[in-house]
Amino acid sequence: MNLAKISANGQITVPVEIRRLLGLKSGDKILFFQKQDGEVVIRNASEQAIRRAQTAFANAAEAMGLSSEDDVQTLVEEVGGKGR
Repeated sequence: MNLAKISANGQITVPVEIRRLLGLKSGDKILFFQKQDGEVVIRNASEQAIRRAQTAFANAAEAMGLSSEDDVQTLVEEVGGKGR
């Protein structure tokens, strides 16, 4: 268990063990949210954003007819060529 003290202006220092566990670096943002049972959870906001993006793009490759890395590379080249 780790303990953090809240300063007079509401700031906390996240213990080093927790920073390592969450993969946090200086300047990173953390996300606080409350679960239905009232428990408050802290997450690395960057990691959470990546998970949301992965969920949003799930099955996108199949929907676009992309089934291999070659298909993806061809698409990248086509899109890249349009801007020239």
